Amino acid sequence: QVQLVESGGGLVQAGGSLRLSCAASGRTFRSHVMGWFRQAPGKEREFVAAISESGSSKFYSDSVKGRFTISRDNAKNTVYLQMNSLKPEDTAVYYCAANRMIRTTPEYDYWGQGTQVTVSS
Repeated sequence: QVQLVESGGGLVQAGGSLRLSCAASGRTFRSHVMGWFRQAPGKEREFVAAISESGSSKFYSDSVKGRFTISRDNAKNTVYLQMNSLKPEDTAVYYCAANRMIRTTPEYDYWGQGTQVTVSS
């Protein structure tokens, strides 16, 4: 069982930056792939980024590639999403998720409650 708690969301102007954190409970964090997804009002949940168990492999959606960076600290049971050059279209609730396999679709085993990111123009 993995419990996930996101933090770091907020309101930022276009072009600004935010760093999201996701703290995980349980001893199995380092054996799970971690992903970030987002969901805007009226839209489906979409993949943002994922990172392998060791952190050696990272995957990004085309919409965030070059602007967002996913990382993890297995000693702290935490995964991060550094978001730079934010755009109004990045506005959404951001969720972290844990799974045994890397996926770019939202079939993940465990989910956090989400944190709101709002980018003003």
